Amino acid sequence: MKLVFAGTPEVAVPALDALLASGRHEVAAVVTRPDAPAGRGRRLVASPVAERAAEAGIEVLKPVKPRDPEFLERLREIAPDCCPVVAYGALLPRVALDVPAHGWVNLHFSLLPAWRGAAPVQHALMAGDEITGASTFLIEEGLDSGPVYGTVTERVRPTDTSGDLLTRLAFAGAGLLAATMDGIADGTLKAVPQPAEGITLAPKITVEDAQVDWAAPALRVDRVVRGCTPAPGAWTTFRGERLKLVQVTPVPERTGLAPGHLAAGKNSVHVGTGSYAVELLWVQAQGKKPMRAADWARGARITEGETLGG
Repeated sequence: MKLVFAGTPEVAVPALDALLASGRHEVAAVVTRPDAPAGRGRRLVASPVAERAAEAGIEVLKPVKPRDPEFLERLREIAPDCCPVVAYGALLPRVALDVPAHGWVNLHFSLLPAWRGAAPVQHALMAGDEITGASTFLIEEGLDSGPVYGTVTERVRPTDTSGDLLTRLAFAGAGLLAATMDGIADGTLKAVPQPAEGITLAPKITVEDAQVDWAAPALRVDRVVRGCTPAPGAWTTFRGERLKLVQVTPVPERTGLAPGHLAAGKNSVHVGTGSYAVELLWVQAQGKKPMRAADWARGARITEGETLGG
């Protein structure tokens, strides 16, 4: 088939690479978000997908909105058979959805209908899911509600962050998306409607969502930290300033600490929660680089009775 690939961040690059390497399909163009300011100089930088497409000599389309007339005209000129999508980042209007004969097929990082929305991996981790995965589905105008072509599953590891899990799903999902394109081209793959039961939503995680509640159980604290790493970053406050929590680990045998209360030893820092304590492993103070929590505690000269979170 002739394909137009839509995607923006680094997590979409493995899928683009898989389609380029498949040999069965022509990636005629790539659709991505416009260049965005980045770095200290805030200079405009192309998306990872745009950079990869340029390396491969593929036409790159960067509409401000996918309903822009110039973009729609070019899309019709290319006349793709199908448009595979991975984390494109913009809502596709019906007028664009109707252009390819086989529609737009999205790679979504959950086992639909679970975790429909912008942050499925983060929500799966924060909810304590033991198994997650990726799905390919035909995009409709509803939120991730279209019929599903295929899935792959992935076990959630005890220390996974959302970054760890998303990286594995990006590569597993790339193979799934390529296989889905093959099945659509062959006419051997049919999309199956999602069940009405089991729908959960995964809206974008805000900075406010990433604030740790020390009255919550230790397992919940650990899940929030892992789910919000690397973005937006779990955090708390210490002496009135924000402290980023990079890595913690529950310590069931450490009890007796009130929620938020700190206990700093020579080589370890524990914090009380609503159940047992967690050990802070890595933290990042405002304006500083990430550091081992024990080093941070020594520099901060924590005194008895000090707390996190106010």
